Amino acid sequence: MWASQRQATRGRLCHDGRMAARLLVVEDDDRIRTVLRLGLETEGYDVAEAACTEDALELFRANPPDLMIVDLMLGGLDGFACIREVRRTSDLPIIVVSARTDTHDIVAGLEAGADDYVTKPFQIKEISARLRALRRRTASLVTPGEQPAADLVLDSGPDRRLVLSPSRGTVRCGDEDLHLTLTEFNLLCELATAPGRVMSRQLLLERVWDQGFFGDERLVDVHIRRLRTKIERDPGAPRMVVTVRGLGYRLDPQ
Repeated sequence: MWASQRQATRGRLCHDGRMAARLLVVEDDDRIRTVLRLGLETEGYDVAEAACTEDALELFRANPPDLMIVDLMLGGLDGFACIREVRRTSDLPIIVVSARTDTHDIVAGLEAGADDYVTKPFQIKEISARLRALRRRTASLVTPGEQPAADLVLDSGPDRRLVLSPSRGTVRCGDEDLHLTLTEFNLLCELATAPGRVMSRQLLLERVWDQGFFGDERLVDVHIRRLRTKIERDPGAPRMVVTVRGLGYRLDPQ
């Protein structure tokens, strides 16, 4: 249940009078879940809790949140299943948390559809910083007073026309919109700011994830792989989002 519902108010407000972002925390450890709720309510979020995937999906469908934090190692249906089910209908920002630091688990969580990850033990300030970065990324799709970015034709083949429209937040293949997560869309837009120019992983971390030198480059690699599965004709032999060995990635419109 949301904090605003527990308090029987019309909604939880931030200190500046705006409605607080709704955050769903999915964690089966009661202590950690309570710490997250109390800490993030202090940070201004309207927090709901779920101890399992089934309860989380029920809350998600009844009253979709703005953001989610999901523990990977849940009892019953695990966090991977929770994220995949949410991603069937929503591109809301998701952070995964896990006590396991194995590369396979981290990559699997990102490939399931998460935008970022944090390993346990963590500090509330770290979680809050990651959430703020995700919210800035969401807001950056439409900035008041900003001149609309020009559409970019990514693929102009005779049987497939792929167009990126940054101002509308869409990537269209013919007459259909492709379903990209916010992170995938922002990553593509960043590459599209300079077609044909190589961008390093660190530069992409700074611009897309708001993380500097100590950011994890696996974030970039996994999201590039996911992006390729959605926009490339042959993701196994990409021609638009090209890897430049030892340097980074380059966007080559076709």
